[in-house]
Amino acid sequence: MTKRKLSRQQRWRIEKVQAERSDRASKRDSKLDQALSEGELGAEQNGLIVSHFGQQVEVEGEGGLRQRCHVRAHIDGLVTGDSVTWREGKPTGVVVACNTRESLLSRPDNHGKLKPVAANIDHIVIVIAPEPRAHANLIDRYLVAAEAIGIRPILLLNKTDLINDDNREYLDSMLTRYQEIGYPVTRASTAAEHGLDELKQTLCGHISVFVGQSGVGKSSLVNSLLPGTDTRIGALSEATAKGKHTTTTARLFHFPDGGSLIDSPGIREFALWNMDREKVLAGFIEFRPFLGMCRFRDCKHEHEPRCALLDAEAENKIRPERMASYRQIIQSLNEE
Repeated sequence: MTKRKLSRQQRWRIEKVQAERSDRASKRDSKLDQALSEGELGAEQNGLIVSHFGQQVEVEGEGGLRQRCHVRAHIDGLVTGDSVTWREGKPTGVVVACNTRESLLSRPDNHGKLKPVAANIDHIVIVIAPEPRAHANLIDRYLVAAEAIGIRPILLLNKTDLINDDNREYLDSMLTRYQEIGYPVTRASTAAEHGLDELKQTLCGHISVFVGQSGVGKSSLVNSLLPGTDTRIGALSEATAKGKHTTTTARLFHFPDGGSLIDSPGIREFALWNMDREKVLAGFIEFRPFLGMCRFRDCKHEHEPRCALLDAEAENKIRPERMASYRQIIQSLNEE
């Protein structure tokens, strides 16, 4: 799709808005410099971003103190989970530096640009449920994204109390495919209070993030795992059986016995437009032993002779459902 050419007036408006933002940031930094020079702020200390509020963030200090903080203009793109250097203030502190990240989870926004969601996480917990219906291709998109940034994914089937004779075979068959290739699968129900202790044990000592369609019960899980957080819960839309978005910003919560959980905004799709074919291939972990073994270096793994992936599929070393999902993702890349 060709880009729409901006008119002179539109360019002028964009430049004007950018200039105004730059001017506001410069003035804000000048005030912070004055506060620093006059000793109005405390000593530098390490902190953790636990929430984000527009131009400000909430930082948790080494002693557990939480405070709203301004962010220096040269620091861009702070997200929940970031380790930072900050100074306590009255009433507002200042973040003066962002420390090195171990990992960064991003997702495309409505304009097609990558938007950071959470930093320094160890586990991506892919939450699915009987309702709304869990689709393997959406799960595979999460798995590919997790593999690309080196974060361990865990599959969690929530709302197990809604499993019945109509959906049991479908869910069991799908989850078995993921267990066969090495992904851990756990099950839970906040309504029946089933599997929550096992899930807590899995997450203990790690920083985790829940991802998945709206309506799969992420907020309910947070409220059950961490009583008192009061994360808002949205009901399923009867017309579409899709969830209503409830969480508005990523927030970090601590487990009493260790470890943390980042509750991120619900998303219905997880586009992979920023990836190429090779990255998607690498994200299917059972494909890896066969990559580079095809007869043709530019093999598309569709109908080519002596294709290692097609041969592996024929020998039941690769599930046909996963091959179909891979092709669907590649097709979507061509369309996005």
